[in-house]
Amino acid sequence: MASSAPERALKEDGLKMFVYFSRLLDRSVMNAAGRSVGKLHDLKVRLGELFPKMSSVVLKARGKKALREVDWSEVDLLNGNRVVLREGAEERVRPLEVGPDELLLREELLDKQVVDTFGAKIERVNDIHLLVINKDLHIVHVDFGLRGLIRRLGWLKAVDAFTEFFFSYHFKEKLISWKHIQPLLSDLRHQNLKLNVAGSNVRDLHPSDLADILEELDRVNRERLFKSLDVETAAETLEEVDPKLQARLIEAATADKASDILEEMAPDEATDLLSDLPEEQKQSLIRTLDKPSRDTLVELLRHKEGTAGSLMTKDFISLEQDQTIGQAIEEFRKTTYPLDSVAYIYVTDKDKRLVGISTLRHLIICDKDTPVAEFMNPRLVKVEADEDIEEVVKLFNKYKFMALPVVDGENRLQGIITLKDIIQETLED
Repeated sequence: MASSAPERALKEDGLKMFVYFSRLLDRSVMNAAGRSVGKLHDLKVRLGELFPKMSSVVLKARGKKALREVDWSEVDLLNGNRVVLREGAEERVRPLEVGPDELLLREELLDKQVVDTFGAKIERVNDIHLLVINKDLHIVHVDFGLRGLIRRLGWLKAVDAFTEFFFSYHFKEKLISWKHIQPLLSDLRHQNLKLNVAGSNVRDLHPSDLADILEELDRVNRERLFKSLDVETAAETLEEVDPKLQARLIEAATADKASDILEEMAPDEATDLLSDLPEEQKQSLIRTLDKPSRDTLVELLRHKEGTAGSLMTKDFISLEQDQTIGQAIEEFRKTTYPLDSVAYIYVTDKDKRLVGISTLRHLIICDKDTPVAEFMNPRLVKVEADEDIEEVVKLFNKYKFMALPVVDGENRLQGIITLKDIIQETLED
């Protein structure tokens, strides 16, 4: 692939000069005769190139609210605190118009949030690094460091002098190449700037960060990004997405992929998602699931909203009382459940009635041949599946457990409620 014009120019001789956008803001814009035509209020860029160039200067005249623009090609030179236009350029100044593929640096980029490819949230764009190449002005970096903010405030010289004198140190530049921060164009006017995430880098993002991106994208780009995720990443991300969006995203996936995602999700999270779908679509998805997942979700869906059963998960480890520590260790090795789901080992009799509980600590300190019944705690705190969630919250507050077992009317173990689940439920309420 041929390199872009800015990249080629960087390797060739010619007039090159770096300048920060903050240094151009509010400069006087003069005509060729030296008379002011306003101040540089903003710069407009036409997107599409790897390092796009400015298309016009946005002017603000004293005492006038309406913004005007003049083509960047009309700029003759940048001189100190002034921008000087070519002869006759003042006659070609026109009212500002912003097209769907254009971006205003001050209004739509400066102070906006971006997310880098490693999932690190950048609080905001503090400045924009520009490059003059033979009088064309290109975006090359965005500055998200403290130094950029200090520069914006006009304190850079004073702060540099202070930190140099007392600490022999300067705050470093923190720049990201524009090629990694290109915005998604759809509905650009209403979106914070977000990284145009390449599919190969999506797996590097934390699911919570991916969820943030999905929530802030418009519908078209949200569905496009979600469809590009592999099943495991999609499931983890969907668990973090706002419930109002979960149903829309699963509806956008193909039937096969939707069922794979549901099987990969934690059962309680999948149940919540299914509960928000129209009945016909819910039943259609359930029929596509493998039998073990289908049976689990169908059972969980039977429980009334607002009860312990509606919040429980089937992700837990249980052993019968005559099984050994060695068998418990083997079960733990095989599981892929989250750590909070396996914080405790639940001990049952042959009829699956709950008789005791133990912790992972016993897997380390006890002999492998020891039956789990010998170290279990028979004093149980448990809830029935039809218990109101408010009562469950009270138990978590009182006992500070990582999880609580859920039983039916005959004390048979049905599932568990984790501290994470109860916190999420409380925060949502």
